[in-house]
Amino acid sequence: MIGSLLQPEIEELIRNQQWNELREALAGLDPSDIAELILDLPEERADVAIFRILPRDSAATVFSHLPPDHQEHLLRALSNEQMRSVLAGMSPDDQARLIEHLPAEVTRRLLEVLSPEELSQARDLLGYPPNTAGRFMTPKYVALFPEMTAEQALAYTRQFGRGKETLNVLYIVDRNGILLGDVRLGAVVTADPNSTVPEIEGRPVVSIPATMDRQDVVQEFRKYDRSALPVVDDQGHMLGIITVDDVLDVAEEEATEDIQKIGGMEALDAPYTQVGFFDMLKKRGGWLAALFLGETLTATAMGHFEKEIARAAVVALFVPLIISSGGNSGSQATSIIIRALALRELKLRDWWWVFGREIASGFALGAFLGAVGFCRIVLWHYLGWAHYDGHPYLIATTVWVSLIGVVTFGSLVGAMLPFILRRVGLDPATASAPFVATLVDVTGLVIYFTVALLILHNTLLKGV
Repeated sequence: MIGSLLQPEIEELIRNQQWNELREALAGLDPSDIAELILDLPEERADVAIFRILPRDSAATVFSHLPPDHQEHLLRALSNEQMRSVLAGMSPDDQARLIEHLPAEVTRRLLEVLSPEELSQARDLLGYPPNTAGRFMTPKYVALFPEMTAEQALAYTRQFGRGKETLNVLYIVDRNGILLGDVRLGAVVTADPNSTVPEIEGRPVVSIPATMDRQDVVQEFRKYDRSALPVVDDQGHMLGIITVDDVLDVAEEEATEDIQKIGGMEALDAPYTQVGFFDMLKKRGGWLAALFLGETLTATAMGHFEKEIARAAVVALFVPLIISSGGNSGSQATSIIIRALALRELKLRDWWWVFGREIASGFALGAFLGAVGFCRIVLWHYLGWAHYDGHPYLIATTVWVSLIGVVTFGSLVGAMLPFILRRVGLDPATASAPFVATLVDVTGLVIYFTVALLILHNTLLKGV
């Protein structure tokens, strides 16, 4: 927001090539505000001009706040020396993610400007499977040895702590690199200078394996409420740390994927503006085709009840109302259960409790909607707006009973499907609301016409 307010002034300074004044104007801005400003500047190559005058550390931080497409644009425009300066200020995990998403020709140029140490670190991070903790960790942390005193630990931190991802937490490792524990910097500062690091009050050791799925990493941060967590291998060797800012990015990406899946499509895996036209068609077309084929079963079901529809067309008037109510109730249930599973409010063993609860909820909601429908039909009849072939109460009762059955079934299906998908190892978010609604549409028709046959067989549907 601050950067946007200064945009006219910044544009004027760039046009007039007043670089000293531009440097002073940017000095008081947070890197995230500078990134926002760069994205809003309409003048071509204005971002390159800004990067040329930013200090190295600030330029790297601003670069990390930019979206991938803009990062790629900048890397193509910057000289090798400028690129080297920007990359040198980035953490290895940010470097690895950048390398992973860049086109091949840009990646080759980028790898050429990395120092041997940075190149080794980036390649190590890229060696882990996608979406695992190893891809998001950084090896920039301070590791203490257990024989160090508090005074020695502080001196060591002063000497080697510059440029580390965080100094809030210091890690204790043995000479083989095995993680022994961690201690907060504040505790080290206030401890007896002669006490050894393990004697300083700390917290129980909490670590995450490098192969842990990123969604589980988010859950670990939520569970332990830490600003950073160490990453270890199978033998307990410390490999790096993941900080809370990285986890916030992961949580946002996971939430975005789930929302897109719930909407009845594949996850885009990229910002909307960066997904190509044909890629977008593939992401959405497959699910739409599956849903369309599912809806053809609705036509099949209506064809099965063709005689009933021909005998009493008034029965067909309420088909949209019935099936939409079932689909809506199912969509509500599946959205609630998917989120509850994601937040771990529910476990797989809770399915039986949810089963009973949704039957009761569906019955109550169906009865409520049915009562509304009953009153509406009777009221329309007495106001003379509709006659319903002289049997308003029977039609109203048919709608009422059908809604109880359809809404109950929809709620049950919507609630149980995420449990089934989780049980077989699939993402519960795949149980999208459109998918549940399509499934309930078909069964809703069967329920409705079956109820209509039972209630109206001696009147409107006599002889059917």
